[in-house]
Amino acid sequence: MNEVDFFQLKSWVEVPAHSDFPIQNLPYGIFSTDGTTARPGIAIGEHILDLQAVAKLGYFDELAIDIHVFDQEVLNPLIALGKPVWQALRKKLIELLSEGNPSLASKADQVLYKQAEATMHLPVQIGDYTDFYSSEEHASNVGVMFRGKDNALMPNWKHLPVAYHGRSSSIVVSGTDIHRPKGQVLPPGEEKPVFRSSKRMDFELEMAFITGSNTALGQSISTAEAEEHIFGMVVFNDWSARDIQRWEYVPLGPFLGKNFGSSISPWIVTLAALEPFRVKGPEQNPEVLPYLQYDGNKSFDIQLEVALQPQGAEETVICQSNFKYLYWNMAQQLAHHTVNGCNIRVGDMMASGTISGKQPDSFGSMLELSWGGKNTIHLQGGETRTFLEDYDTVIMRAHSSKFGLRIGFGEVKSQLLPAIKE
Repeated sequence: MNEVDFFQLKSWVEVPAHSDFPIQNLPYGIFSTDGTTARPGIAIGEHILDLQAVAKLGYFDELAIDIHVFDQEVLNPLIALGKPVWQALRKKLIELLSEGNPSLASKADQVLYKQAEATMHLPVQIGDYTDFYSSEEHASNVGVMFRGKDNALMPNWKHLPVAYHGRSSSIVVSGTDIHRPKGQVLPPGEEKPVFRSSKRMDFELEMAFITGSNTALGQSISTAEAEEHIFGMVVFNDWSARDIQRWEYVPLGPFLGKNFGSSISPWIVTLAALEPFRVKGPEQNPEVLPYLQYDGNKSFDIQLEVALQPQGAEETVICQSNFKYLYWNMAQQLAHHTVNGCNIRVGDMMASGTISGKQPDSFGSMLELSWGGKNTIHLQGGETRTFLEDYDTVIMRAHSSKFGLRIGFGEVKSQLLPAIKE
């Protein structure tokens, strides 16, 4: 299908203007309704297409897909079938949902559910989680605050995608509340740490990709091969306790300041849906080593925003950024992750790190927006913030748009609750 035909596609399912989920998107998620078992679905307009129901009606028989992958409570078995199956299934879904095709439309009441009436679940079983640090603007901002302008970037930063291995068990789906964490903090001017709940709670605006294959121990993935192993992307909120993080991160990096919770959007948008939005990333200087070099456009124009909503108040958009600002792209991240022979598994999650732009209103964390608490962030209704307060809700959204077509991720929305008392 050429790009013109792709942009003109319409569905028999009503898709409101400015919806994140036109027929060109078709992101995957796991949903349940009225206490039913969680199962795979596709977002289309304001509805969810029940893949289990469609499979039982025989519409996927020609694809020779084991019908039991549509009975699972996670997408891992479906994803594990590989890219040729992803492509064939997407083609079939577009055919079934296209305007003028009455076959599935006549059974709409059997296969469609309203998103507003469904419960969304974590879409994949996440085996391992890696968090990169791939925005030059973010790394520079943090470096200036902590080490001064002359030492903003560490010597290795422009030679490799810096990352740390995080905690997969505390990654939760949008709508799951997060409690303020407790830990050791070194108060300003003090020589000894104290134990208390964090007073510098923050979000980090990130995207994450989900791997779609298993590799053998010792196998490396090249930048040219990387996208064969990437199923799709989600919006990722990497909650951060900055005061805990600052005390603990030397010499081995983040630990308790990060692992208490990360939130993701429920819908996985495939790379196929994002294909029209490919762009060139930032120029990399100095030249990277051969294994990190790549051909073509490996970044995507994905507009990002963060809104902050105090309890009982309106939301205020406090950040607008873009995925294309990342210095290190996903292909380079995956190539570096595996260059030493580290194996990956279906459902592994690789987060981008905070995505900041050059302008202050594009900084992807409150640490940057308030410049370490020195500047005030003004909200609608007259409230102000430097860091998050209890019962604040953080909402992140992402979408690509071109020639009137919008491919969106929905949102990841979570409320910060007070620390649990002992």
